[in-house]
Amino acid sequence: MSQDFKFIVLNNAKELGNKVEEHLKKIRKDNVEHLVAVNQVRFSNGEAKVELQSSVRGKDVFILADVGNHSDTYRMFGKNHAMSPDDHFQDLKRVVSAIRGNADRITLIMPLLYQSRQHNTNGRESMDCAIALQELEKMSVDTIATFDAHDPNVYNAIPLMSFDNFFPTHTILNEFIENENVNYDNLLIVSPDEGAMKRSRYYSSMLGADIGMFYKRRDYSKVVNGKNPIVEHKYLGREEEGLDYIIVDDMIASGGSIIDIFKVISTKKPNSVYSIATFSLFTEGVEIFDKAYEDGLFNKIYSTNLSYVPKEILEKEWFVSVDCSEFLAQVIDNYNKRESISPLLNGKLEMLKKIEDKKTKK
Repeated sequence: MSQDFKFIVLNNAKELGNKVEEHLKKIRKDNVEHLVAVNQVRFSNGEAKVELQSSVRGKDVFILADVGNHSDTYRMFGKNHAMSPDDHFQDLKRVVSAIRGNADRITLIMPLLYQSRQHNTNGRESMDCAIALQELEKMSVDTIATFDAHDPNVYNAIPLMSFDNFFPTHTILNEFIENENVNYDNLLIVSPDEGAMKRSRYYSSMLGADIGMFYKRRDYSKVVNGKNPIVEHKYLGREEEGLDYIIVDDMIASGGSIIDIFKVISTKKPNSVYSIATFSLFTEGVEIFDKAYEDGLFNKIYSTNLSYVPKEILEKEWFVSVDCSEFLAQVIDNYNKRESISPLLNGKLEMLKKIEDKKTKK
């Protein structure tokens, strides 16, 4: 049974949030306005506050935030500053604080999980993701929904709290199958490292394809930018010419690793090379991708709009942005109706049928 709900979208997720709102109206076949206006104030010394423009008392409240949006800025001591993930997370907690416990239930939708890359510790390191989740638990957030968490095992930090890790796999693959003509009998799913093997196996099962893996050989005698530098990407898998490759990962950060993998695969004379990543950060710019594309190292990169992607990248010939707003609206609708989310996580048979249909048409 559905319950009256309100939808709070932070400034960092406005574009995505507005699309989700339109899909919610279509799914629920009503024209009810679910969005709650939020005033995010930033003072000249950098301090901030958040004010809700209408009541959410007794409502089922959903909050959408993109902690990776680096396009948001604010003025501090007369200078312009880009919003960092830390700034976004503080504003997120301010929204929860402004609700003051008056909501019936609070569901936080954070597609890019805050500090997800710092999900465990080695030695004297902080464990930021776990601490952040525990903070939200103490603030009486009922459910956290995220997408393709770097390591979903961080959920162990809040074992008594509802934590759902969704994958946009079906949405991305639907787009891929519609747009691309690959030989599914000679398709190889490639994991960029050992940590991404579970994700790669999932894609492999969805597409009925074989799987390969790269092993990152690191120089543990050095530390560069907080990490041991990668010396070599060693490939483990089928060694054939003329294969179609899909490299899958949760995110593209600087892009150095994926470019190195493109170069290794190019020596195997592939038929086509694609990359699928839930989040595309491009922290060091896109010049190396432009060059790799010009050199014929890859065909396309598929990614989602679940986190901010600059306009200049969206306009690239080699980049495909997959709209996940309808899927996100379905997630919210199921939550609100207290229905199982399992139907949103399945779909293998449907995917295999689409592939078979495409084979038949050839």
